[in-house]
Amino acid sequence: MNESRVRLVVTGDDFGYCPLRDQGMVEAFLAGALTGVSLLVNGASADTAAQLARRHRIPAGLHANLSEGRPVSPGLGSRTSLIGPGGFFLGKMGLRKALAEGRVRLPEVREELRAQLSRFQDLLGQEPTHVDGHQHVHVLPGVRQVFGEVLREYGVRYTRVPVEVGLRRCEWLEPQLRTFALAVEEDAQAAKEEFEELGLRWPDAYIGLSTMGKDMSVSRIEAAIDQAVESVLSPEDTLQGGRAITMELMTHPGYPSVSPTSGCGEGPDAFSQSWERLHELQTLLDPALHNSYRQRSIKLCAFKDL
Repeated sequence: MNESRVRLVVTGDDFGYCPLRDQGMVEAFLAGALTGVSLLVNGASADTAAQLARRHRIPAGLHANLSEGRPVSPGLGSRTSLIGPGGFFLGKMGLRKALAEGRVRLPEVREELRAQLSRFQDLLGQEPTHVDGHQHVHVLPGVRQVFGEVLREYGVRYTRVPVEVGLRRCEWLEPQLRTFALAVEEDAQAAKEEFEELGLRWPDAYIGLSTMGKDMSVSRIEAAIDQAVESVLSPEDTLQGGRAITMELMTHPGYPSVSPTSGCGEGPDAFSQSWERLHELQTLLDPALHNSYRQRSIKLCAFKDL
């Protein structure tokens, strides 16, 4: 492991969801624990979050959202297949159900993704360093092809492919979360070919499904990194002293959200209001983790540095 050279992107998801969440991410970035953020452009604090990113020069990507809050596109109207009776997106599982039943009109997905990318440009004054998906919507069947085409249209090169080595062996995951994580991984595995054909790129390895919220610890991050490196390196690489490996760690740090200044129009969810966000922030700031990075010859970087 000491011979391996790892370039680790540490991304803070849900930037723009809540001022308190944003505050925690800025603190983590300034402390060198976070290397970039993914912005929810329909989040309650998207405007002020964008100002923070510009002020502190935080590398920012788009957290494409098709599952929480209201659409950004003004042209979709109340009859769009992407929203329910209350005018909000269908939810994490509701969207997946609608896609499986063929009720989602993909041209509307394209319109909304374009609107979110345009909104990002308006807020930040630049292109995103990367685009991923809130609740991993970007790897869902049907959505992933449109997603990749829109990214190519806007000249975005990097995305996220949430396939995590050893996920099935993570016995600490609660049953519901484990089922969801494994479904995400299956969708992400299937998305690789489509993303490749569209010229998208992503790091060699990904971790984060097994280390969310209360499940995050220094030792689990270390183990996930070690497993990921071993899975990427070939025997030839090992014999030759290793090669440069790129990796992304997905995180959700911050201070617990409070109403009514949080969420994407529906108020904050239970996870965002819990202590688990603060736990992630504290873990990412832990000196033991940064000592581990140094011992493993890990260099933190942003997507723009890859």
